This record gives sequence, structure tokens and C-alpha cells, in this order.
Amino acid sequence: MREFPKKQQLLQLLVLLVSGLSVQVLNAQSHPPLETEADFHRAMEELSNWGRWGVDDEFGAANLITAEKRKSAAALVSEGIVVSLAHDVNQEPAVDASAVLTREVLRVSPTGASDRYEYSGSYHGTIHSHLDALDCHIMYEGKGYNGVTYQEVEAAGGCPRGDINVHKNGIVTRGILFDATLLPGKATRDGWLEPGTVVNYDDLIALEKIQGVTVEPGDVILLYTGRWKRRAALGAWPTSEGVAGYHADVAYFLKERGVAMIGHDMWNDVAPSGIPNVFLPLHSLALVSLGVSIFDNLDFGRVAEIAKELNRYSFMFTAAPLRIEMGMGSPVNPLATF
Repeated sequence: MREFPKKQQLLQLLVLLVSGLSVQVLNAQSHPPLETEADFHRAMEELSNWGRWGVDDEFGAANLITAEKRKSAAALVSEGIVVSLAHDVNQEPAVDASAVLTREVLRVSPTGASDRYEYSGSYHGTIHSHLDALDCHIMYEGKGYNGVTYQEVEAAGGCPRGDINVHKNGIVTRGILFDATLLPGKATRDGWLEPGTVVNYDDLIALEKIQGVTVEPGDVILLYTGRWKRRAALGAWPTSEGVAGYHADVAYFLKERGVAMIGHDMWNDVAPSGIPNVFLPLHSLALVSLGVSIFDNLDFGRVAEIAKELNRYSFMFTAAPLRIEMGMGSPVNPLATF
């Protein structure tokens, strides 16, 4: 093969270097911006999974949790360590509690006792560990995932499609804990993210490298910010003061990787959202557009400790919501098994 003159060799090397740099920049910015209200509305359209699994589909991205996915998740169990991913059910009034569980003793006798549980308001909100129903809890322009309208919900007196009961057989897949306190410059010395701290698309890419994991289709990703640790140390705070959580651009990560469900130790969205006039944008993008179900107010304190000890951030994830026909969600106690 004929050798290139030195100048041509240098020029070719320069072209290769510039091309490589361009690819790196492209990879670092592989999604459109999500900073304005217009960006949000565009993302709602371009990320939509409506009809992807059929016009009558009620599972959304949970369709990616296949039988093979469940078997591979079960194969992750090697230590036999089981950890709850829920927080104790709240029974005390607080500034971050929209409802409490009222526990009333009905009977005590030599033969036994019984009690009654009743929420003073909705289990949705910022305090109770729960799973949102896909089609009805959040709506955008009057419609939930796959086109369920608010008029249909009103007429049915509940969620007519995509209710919480579609998961009556449980959820079994691979869970990945994203420990945001490992991100450089994000956490306080006490081990939590301050309210308003953003975890965005690029942060999840960085956490994959830091933790040695790669998100795959059908996974559940869970974001640890240390919310409950901060609350225990400093007390409850109103959400008006901010919430550490996912930026809306994480929706592009969910679509690209085929994430089945997401979870967080608060309500998932960062607050303020950073997008003018849009509150909880990731709730709309995930539930309504992508069909990605959401776990709110989970507690990852113990699982974060174990993951760090084992240097292993993936595990078998299981959850079983209550069997409530037409329900718009359910309190839940998910489990991580290592």
C-alpha cells in the first residue's frame, strides 16, 4: 500500500480526532433540550409509546418485563438478602404528609384483638410508599396513557383501563439502585441531596459508570437521594422548599433504555422542575407518554448500605400492589433480593 505524504497523514489524523470529538459531544448531548414549556410539549409527542403494544394495552413499558427478564432477575439472587424498599406507613401529621393512616383498635379480648385501618386522605402524595396506576392517575390534555379520557374515568367511577389491578400477579424484574449521593458535588457531608438538587440524563450515565451497571430493557430504576435520612435528622419540610429528584430530560433515558418503571424516595420529579409553568413534568412524560409506571416515596436507606457493602447495585425487584378493581394506585412494599 502506498504511504501518504506526511502532511496528508497529519490531515487524516486531525480529521479522525475531530470526528471522534464530534461523536463524543453527540453522545453527551444525544437528546433534545428539555428546558422550556415548548420543549415539554414536544417531548410529550415525540416520546409517546401510545399504540406501541396495541391500542388496548394497559401495561405500557411493563410489557418489556418478559418471562425471560423475570428468570434472569431471579438468577441475580446469590446472597439471600431481602430488603424492604418501602417506608413505614405514616400515622402522624406532618408538613409533608397529605394524609395519615388512622389505626383504630376495635376489639381486645382474651382470645385476640382486631383493628381498622383508614387513610385520612389519599395515599397519593409525598409520604406513603405507593405505585401509581398507569392510565388514570396523571393526565395530559384530558387524557392518560393510550388515550383514556377523564370523561371515561368520571363515568366509570374509577379507572376503566390500565388500573392498578393489571399488576395483580405482581412485578418481578431486575432493579437498579441509582445512588445519587455518589455523584461528585451532589451530596452533603451528611449523605443526602438538598431539596431542589437535580439528577438529570447525564447524571444517570455517570452513575452507570460509577456503579458498574448498565440499564437494560425491562429494568426498574430507583433513585436514592437520602430524603428519609435528611427528614430523620432535620425534620419534615414542605415541598415548597424543594425536592431533590429527576429532571424531566430523564424521560429520554427511559425511552432509549426501555425502562419499565421508575421509583424514588420522594415523588420522582425534582422541584422546582426547572421548566416554567410545568409541575411534575416527568410524571406526565413517564406515565402518560411513555407508559412507564411510577413508585413514589420509597425508602432506599438500607438497600443503599447493602449495595455499597456488596459493591453491587442490581438485584431482583418484586412488588405486589393490592388487588383493587378500577383503582388509581396502591400502597406497596417492594422488595430487593440480593
